[in-house]
Amino acid sequence: MWHKALAGLIGILFAFISLMTIFMGCGSTQPISKSDFVLDTIAVIQIYDKQDRGLLDKAFELCRKYERLFSATIATSDIGRLNRSEGKTVQVSDECFELLGKAYEYGKITDGIFDVTIYPVSLLWDFKSGKGKPPEKEAIEEALSHVDYRQIVFEPENNGIRLKDPKAKVDLGGIAKGYIADRIKDYLLSEGVKSAIINLGGNVLTIGANSSGKAFRIGIQKPFSGNGEVLDSLEVIDRSVVTSGSDQRFFRYEGRLYHHILDPRTGYPSDSGLQSVTIVSRHSLDGDALSTASFILGQERAEELLRGLSEQGGDYEGIEASFYP
Repeated sequence: MWHKALAGLIGILFAFISLMTIFMGCGSTQPISKSDFVLDTIAVIQIYDKQDRGLLDKAFELCRKYERLFSATIATSDIGRLNRSEGKTVQVSDECFELLGKAYEYGKITDGIFDVTIYPVSLLWDFKSGKGKPPEKEAIEEALSHVDYRQIVFEPENNGIRLKDPKAKVDLGGIAKGYIADRIKDYLLSEGVKSAIINLGGNVLTIGANSSGKAFRIGIQKPFSGNGEVLDSLEVIDRSVVTSGSDQRFFRYEGRLYHHILDPRTGYPSDSGLQSVTIVSRHSLDGDALSTASFILGQERAEELLRGLSEQGGDYEGIEASFYP
């Protein structure tokens, strides 16, 4: 799920910096800040109303804790063990059981457009070496036969998870950063923090307003611009801003661009006519899943999906989307 290759650090860092720039606004209090390479990206956490750096250290410890639970590339993680279980039940942590439940729910909400069992297909694609090329059609078709979120079976009595298809595999990369951002926010709120920004490589979650009491301004940069051109500027208070874009991980082969957002219906990069989608929501987990699904669906179908969710209210109340063709 999160590649650890140091050689990819520069490319990953550039991708996320070009994806999203944060404009903090002027305030009377200088924030404390910490950045680190976690979850296969550069994460930055800033706190505006407290000067306790131990809060930042603990927040990054939470990142690493959840990475050890959720990463598909760590053999001892809950997901790593599940992917090697060959159809047997695996007992997982409370957090992993909860997150898989959310992922399953989004599989239902999107009619399988958001599907965390896409991993057998993802393993065929190389978006990190810079030398990728499309896999053979036959290999994609075989891998697709093992993709179906309904393969996930939940056994609540013992936190058990089973994959009905022994060759099915799970990757939580399309939803885990949102979940982790939400848990970091919960922790900071429990410590009395009222003004902060959590940026997990483009998954941005704000706590309250900035130190002047005004909205944080989040700038969304134009994909592939290379010069920091801003497409839009969003003002948010206590909201999540998540962008999915074709410029985050990609390669070019024989003059064609191949990006990392794979359509589970075809096994190939989504061809929806969009370059990026930004979701503003209450929780970062929702923004994570819905930005991916909306990118694959395309603007018209995504707007229909989001309108239906917004009408439900609750966590979906006030959800907004920006589409960039």
